[in-house]
Amino acid sequence: MGQSLIFGVVASSALIIGALIGIRFDLPKRLLAVLLSFAAGALITALAFELFEDAFEKGGIWRAAIGLFAGALVFTVLSALLNRAAQPGKGTPADEHQGSAKLDTDAAASDRSATKATTRGAAGLALLAAVTLDGVPENVAMGVSLGEGTGGLALLAAIFVSNLPEALVGASSMRTQGMSRRKILGLWSICAVLLVGAVVVGAGPLAVVDEATISLPLAFAAGAVIASLADTLMPEAYEHGGPAVAMSTAAGFVLSFVLSLA
Repeated sequence: MGQSLIFGVVASSALIIGALIGIRFDLPKRLLAVLLSFAAGALITALAFELFEDAFEKGGIWRAAIGLFAGALVFTVLSALLNRAAQPGKGTPADEHQGSAKLDTDAAASDRSATKATTRGAAGLALLAAVTLDGVPENVAMGVSLGEGTGGLALLAAIFVSNLPEALVGASSMRTQGMSRRKILGLWSICAVLLVGAVVVGAGPLAVVDEATISLPLAFAAGAVIASLADTLMPEAYEHGGPAVAMSTAAGFVLSFVLSLA
């Protein structure tokens, strides 16, 4: 249980670090794109070798496939609702808002002005909800891996590097709206505590559940991750970083893969 708590704190600390950076600094948009693509590469390794593979081995292909599609469906539906909440008004010109509304990197960039979605705070709050949505099953899955003594380093790295840029952008969006620094840090800290709790639950109560049952949350987490990659991280990274993000995606994949062998 102590190890799961440490892993949970380390993974969730990226939310606090990202929020602290987001409320103080504006970063080059290309750097943000590199961070997002690196996170995407790390998550690819985690979902393939730590989430879906474990779900397949524990519950078979049908349980794994059903869980994966369920996770992807739930994330996609809720993501669409969050995107709608973060959309600028109907009168906003098309070129003023591109990419994912809930991951509005304009708020954190030094070379672009924030969109109307950002300035009314919708993008930051929607991103906070999105991080919680895919973070809970990811952290539960990491706790399950730790409870079984199967490592979880690759998943830890993937969660950390994906949490950092998302919290950075979300906090920047909230700052642009005029939200106080204390409130921003408070909101992201609550999210961090919730995700630490998810790791503990995965390593504790769920550790004694039979393998066929465990396969479902593992596959659900994989589905949520793959949907977040396709819906948010990869499109945003490519839009603002161009073809160069391919190399940082590859770097994230390699690092996470090496950690998965540890």
